[in-house]
Amino acid sequence: MKLGTILGQVDHGTLLLPEFQRGYVWNRDQVRGLMRSLYLRYPVGGLLVWETDTSSASVRGSVSGSGGTKQLLLDGQQRVTTLYGVTRGKPPEFFDGDSSAFLNLYFNVDHEIFEFFAPSKMKGDPLWIDVTELFVWGLASQFAKLTAQPELQPAFATYAERLAWLYGVLEREFHIEKITGGDKTTDTVVEIFNKVNSGGTKLSKGDLALAKICARWSEARAEMRGHLDSWDKAGFDFTLDWLLRNVNAVATGRASFSALDDIEAGAFRNALDASVKCVNHFLDLVGGRLGLDHNRVLMGRYAVPVVARLLHQQGGQFADAAQADRALYWYVQAALWGRFAGSTETVLTQDFETVERAGIDGLIRALERWRGGNLVIDAEDFEGFGRGSRFYPLLYLLTRVGGARDLGSGILLKAQLLGHLASLQVHHIFPKALLYGSGYSRGEVNAVANFCFLTQATNLAVGKRAPEEYLAECESKNPGVLASQWIPTDPALWRLGAYRDFLAARRELLAVAANDFLGKLRGGAAASTAPRLERLTVTVEPEDDGDARDAEVPDAVEELVSLGFARPKLDCEIADPETGRVLAAAEAFWPDGLQVGLGAPVVLELDPVGADLDRLTELGYEVFTSVHALHGYAIRRNEVAAGVRAED
Repeated sequence: MKLGTILGQVDHGTLLLPEFQRGYVWNRDQVRGLMRSLYLRYPVGGLLVWETDTSSASVRGSVSGSGGTKQLLLDGQQRVTTLYGVTRGKPPEFFDGDSSAFLNLYFNVDHEIFEFFAPSKMKGDPLWIDVTELFVWGLASQFAKLTAQPELQPAFATYAERLAWLYGVLEREFHIEKITGGDKTTDTVVEIFNKVNSGGTKLSKGDLALAKICARWSEARAEMRGHLDSWDKAGFDFTLDWLLRNVNAVATGRASFSALDDIEAGAFRNALDASVKCVNHFLDLVGGRLGLDHNRVLMGRYAVPVVARLLHQQGGQFADAAQADRALYWYVQAALWGRFAGSTETVLTQDFETVERAGIDGLIRALERWRGGNLVIDAEDFEGFGRGSRFYPLLYLLTRVGGARDLGSGILLKAQLLGHLASLQVHHIFPKALLYGSGYSRGEVNAVANFCFLTQATNLAVGKRAPEEYLAECESKNPGVLASQWIPTDPALWRLGAYRDFLAARRELLAVAANDFLGKLRGGAAASTAPRLERLTVTVEPEDDGDARDAEVPDAVEELVSLGFARPKLDCEIADPETGRVLAAAEAFWPDGLQVGLGAPVVLELDPVGADLDRLTELGYEVFTSVHALHGYAIRRNEVAAGVRAED
């Protein structure tokens, strides 16, 4: 079928996307590469469509007519979307992504290259032709522009031929394979889709479940995205899969998404509303009681569906403040020990069954058995490093609930007391530059036990001063302020040479404080009198002049994003999906590939000594141990996509 005919089907709503398809993820280099290949008449692959009655599957896009057979695009979404966007100057109806990837593409009739508009290079140069204008207004319009330039007349015939050759891609024949037959269910088609798209990220069970739900309730995805957007504005980054887990918990009390197969649209809508209320109630409790009020410190996300199930059983509320505290105790402990880091569905199944039988007390007992009877935090548990460590949120929690005071002003770190200064900064007690200069490793420099939280004013005042200088001054000015932040008060430990001993001593203090608070949570004795914690903003302190990589990572991330790659998770723990064991505390992690749905997960790990790189590789992750190597890989990938470099 000719490309022009295919694009016409998109115009008329007879070529659509099935709901389970993910959005548009190509970047500008891939767009350039496709147009270059078409211009050179290189092979660009065929298309795979599912020919079906639209009542059999949920679709994205405007469906024309009152029914009949439609073509649902399975393989070729990125190519068709790109070509539609370039030739029409707008995205198709089914579009979900960043349209800037295919807008403002230009073609140089002299050098026969494609580039995106750059004013300094192209403005006023008649040799650069707007590709979209060519397809929208036709050849005659472009020929007129060329003939209006006397200096181009000697080469006019050549340029006109090249433009006609480019315009002729609309006549390009695409081979189309079709999946037909009334016996083809969404499950079958998704299985075929995953086999065809083996080079990318496969559709999850959640994707399939949501596709089936959307077939019964077309607004389901939009409704769910609306809730995700609301949480995003509140500072929490959740996924559709995670929200669907919560809905499944409320609707069925089961972990397997197949449990949703028989849920009618109305029942699903009610379960969605109920689950959102349960989640909001718990988030409010976690923030107000524990201070875990933003995305960085919200640990144990897959424990939330279990709590949502418990709340739903009780009409959306905890029985009393003591039960709420016990639920928080279980939640924190489950998060700290990676209860859901392995086989999430298996663990959820076990915990849902426990909720049905024995409620929150049963969950706590089950967690104790899973941990071999040990839910006590040891000093060694605080040996992690970076804000991706599981114990970083616990340090923040203790700061919020434990009466921690600002080292400079001595005031409690509570929003209502900080007033207009209601924000905190993560502070390295021993400055990074000082430690790097003395040969300490990156892991030691960024040890959780070297972190504390200060107001911005105090952090600026402390600057890069040595602990033996400023800690004594802080304690003298505000007696007891060091103990309030679990900082050893022995001046001998403040010396640079005693840094490792300082970390060990502080870990001991933090473990005692953690066990004390968690014990009170489990007992529920102080629940009714606990003050509500107001929300605070937390930022990272300005970078010290120490390890250049501290600045390299955010700079590299922003450059990769500007090149069309996805924004990664930063300072992220990566756990083994089978055992829950921490494999790395990555500086950056792209769980769905540099481009969502295209390629393997990518890990940037700058401290390979402390990571299990072999296991990461075995699991199919692409691991980079330097910013330079990752950057080079991304650039090479884009150059290959643009057709300016051969594949290695």
